[in-house]
Amino acid sequence: MNQLDPGLVHKLRQQLADAFGQPKWRQPLSPVDELVSTILSQNTNDVNRDAAFEQLKAAFPDWTSVMNAPTDAVIDAIRTAGLANQKGPRIQHALQDIADHIGKGITLDFLKDMSREEARDWLMRLKGVGPKTAAIVLLFSLGIPAFPVDTHIYRVTGRMGIRPSNLSVEKTHRFLEKRIPEEAYYDLHLNLIRLGREVCGARKWQCYRCPVEDLCGFEDKLLEPDGG
Repeated sequence: MNQLDPGLVHKLRQQLADAFGQPKWRQPLSPVDELVSTILSQNTNDVNRDAAFEQLKAAFPDWTSVMNAPTDAVIDAIRTAGLANQKGPRIQHALQDIADHIGKGITLDFLKDMSREEARDWLMRLKGVGPKTAAIVLLFSLGIPAFPVDTHIYRVTGRMGIRPSNLSVEKTHRFLEKRIPEEAYYDLHLNLIRLGREVCGARKWQCYRCPVEDLCGFEDKLLEPDGG
């Protein structure tokens, strides 16, 4: 599959919007805040991510203080998010790399002057930052069009036949970015995640209540609640 029918994308977007409404990202954060929050979100849920982020902000007055703090103190502050022993050093290393790049202070505003690919590549040079984290920072904090692919989007697009079944998560970001209109990135990203969470789960899928079932090529559909 090299092309994605624009008509299919339009129908998918519209039917999801009709079912779920126009989605809204959580309260916008500054790019550095979003970066840290997204690192904290890895392998945990939104509640734990937000709790750990607020605890980190409460424990330190600014990002420079987080960067210079004893690593154990950062780990203690974010323990709620899980994998704190990994995430703490990642956050500190990322902040240090940003500070080293700009020379004074900690900000990612300089990425606004780059192309999407340049900004993405810069972010992905930070240890622990993959294509999803980079795309989230670009789309939701910097206003640079990018299409983040999480586990829900990867699963749903695979089942629907929107992407090649053997395409990796990393390659799926660029595959979908090239085939989905930029103006659709925001709402389609959020509504596909909702679809994956509420209807098209990893272990349980409810095709009988799916708002885009008619667009889906999944071979193992469950079209009745009792499995019939």
